[in-house]
Amino acid sequence: MALPRSRARPGKPLAFGGLAVLLAAVALWSLSCGAMNIPLSEVLGALGRWLSGSELSGDDHVVLMLRLPRVLLAMLVGAALACSGAAMQGLFRNPLADPGLIGVSAGAALGAVTMIVLGGAFTGVMSELAGSFGIAGAAFAGGLAATALVYMLGRRRPGIGALLLAGVAISAIAMAGVGLLTFLASENQLRDLTFWSLGSLGGASWQRLAVISLPMLLALLLLPRSAAALNALLLGEQEACLLGFRPERLKPLLVTLVALSVSAAVATTGVIGFVGLVVPHLLRMLWGSDHRMLLPGSILGGAVLLTAADTFSRTVVAPAELPIGVLTALLGGPFFLWLLLRARIGEVQS
Repeated sequence: MALPRSRARPGKPLAFGGLAVLLAAVALWSLSCGAMNIPLSEVLGALGRWLSGSELSGDDHVVLMLRLPRVLLAMLVGAALACSGAAMQGLFRNPLADPGLIGVSAGAALGAVTMIVLGGAFTGVMSELAGSFGIAGAAFAGGLAATALVYMLGRRRPGIGALLLAGVAISAIAMAGVGLLTFLASENQLRDLTFWSLGSLGGASWQRLAVISLPMLLALLLLPRSAAALNALLLGEQEACLLGFRPERLKPLLVTLVALSVSAAVATTGVIGFVGLVVPHLLRMLWGSDHRMLLPGSILGGAVLLTAADTFSRTVVAPAELPIGVLTALLGGPFFLWLLLRARIGEVQS
């Protein structure tokens, strides 16, 4: 039994090379833009002096200490969300699936909100943990805990449907907890909750990037290795078994990697929606459903999208900053309305 062939697509080197060039261009644009615009020549000079170990001068500290870690964080989080979305769409065999279907985003939100609202009630060490790293740690733990609970419930029945239903139920319960804690929050805590729930890369730093990057990098390295199994799974679980793959082993691996990746992303930047939906779906429309191109392509495409969105969010209303979650929702919502209308038109014409 052979896997279905997609119609002709651009070659891998050309397609990935184009995305890589676009990512480099967007990154340089992001480094040069901000409340204070820096010429591209000075940006390149700062990067050259940093890489060569030369003495820094002028605006080098702005480029290297403020903007570069933020650009790298945007690239990493965008890549993690988009690649996780592509993996979940392949696992659920649904091009509109999202990493949040396994409860990770809702669980991370509940963990962060719990720390914001209740963290000040503790003393000593726990009081110190209520800072930004404490919120990030609580969000990371909440995402992993919710995903583990979803998987434990979903594995009680065969097939992927039980996992999906468990994810929907746990996400609803977690968001109910978020609503209850929001009701109990003080005025100052509500401001923190609003800022965190809308998403932001404003807290980027080299220290934060070093702490949080490992789970996302691990997922980005391992998820593309599941491309062949996901291609086989498109035919169905029984057919994938006949082709020599083990769906019962693939499911926990993908769920674990996505949980690690998305929990780390949400813990660092707050809730940023639609990246894991839009990027894989766009690439699937361009290249087809071959995960050998879709997964690595989503890594590059997600990095491009979130870096560009973050640059726009911090420049369009400068010196203020538009929450990036609002911007991605404004982009993703119309995109899926267009998909809905396109599908409706296709049904009428057929």
